[in-house]
Amino acid sequence: MGGLLSELGKKLAERWLSLLVLPGALYLAVLGTAVLLGHGHPFDLNHLTHRISATAEARTLRTTGGQIVVLGAVLASSAGVGLAAQALGSLVERGCLAAAWRTWPRPLRALAQLRVDRRRDRWTTAAGRYDRLTAEARAARGRGERSDPAERWAAHLAMTRIAAERPDRPTWSGDRIHGVSARLDRVHQLDLATVWPYLWLTLPDTTRTEITAARQSLYRGNTLTAWALLYLPVAGWWWPAALIGLTVLLAGRSRTRAAADDYALLLEAAVRLHGGELAVRLGLTSASPTTASRLHTATLPGPAPSPDGVDGTAPTPLTPDLGDALTRALYIPPPAPPPDSL
Repeated sequence: MGGLLSELGKKLAERWLSLLVLPGALYLAVLGTAVLLGHGHPFDLNHLTHRISATAEARTLRTTGGQIVVLGAVLASSAGVGLAAQALGSLVERGCLAAAWRTWPRPLRALAQLRVDRRRDRWTTAAGRYDRLTAEARAARGRGERSDPAERWAAHLAMTRIAAERPDRPTWSGDRIHGVSARLDRVHQLDLATVWPYLWLTLPDTTRTEITAARQSLYRGNTLTAWALLYLPVAGWWWPAALIGLTVLLAGRSRTRAAADDYALLLEAAVRLHGGELAVRLGLTSASPTTASRLHTATLPGPAPSPDGVDGTAPTPLTPDLGDALTRALYIPPPAPPPDSL
């Protein structure tokens, strides 16, 4: 137990230092520089050095007790700023994923709806072009010809840069994760929100570890964006802080989008690989050779969505109607309202 507690303490100290203290200490350093230099001397290192030296010559800071107090105050302040950034990161994540944007206050909801409508218009145009090029390629293949796929690939890339499925969220990251649910429902008639809690409990530990790591990476990307927002008020004292905030904001946006893409890929892969196993455990199908062949089909990607959001090709379910059967078997209806007499 002693060794276990010692190792646990080391890991907690490392996480506390890397996630809270170091980013908070950097923020305090920028804040202190802003206060000491201001807009009048934004890059005057001599002036900054002189001010720091004058502060260090104070009688209080020369004593051991004063230095301990200052060090403790810096560590506590750094941790406090780090906690504030993590709390703000949770709010940033809610706005980034926008899962419940239809319940936002009216002004924000109207802006989100406008953003969704614009994304849908752009996506419909891009998807229509991709569908047209795909139809032309199929017609050429029917005539025994092979068309150049470069233009078709470029059209597909232009469509997926907006969203993989018909947009339903005001942000790319939100649509990237929502697209998994939309595609599973479109191709397999499977409601991910209903099936996922049961599937999560049956996933192998390695799979759950990978998904958890991807989810944490997504949260850290949003927290990095929150740090950028905290740097913006500092720009009121020292304008170069705006450049620092902009750099952190771009880094946070890039990390968030990459993490959202990884998380969505892992979610869909887990459902396609282990959805059939869940159906077997629930007694909805048997693990026969025919079923195994059908489950193998589930690992293949589904057809691309059409511009109107309704796919014209036949679905490829996990097994015949297995996705719909999973949804119906695991669906828990809401409680019935009480009688009027009560």
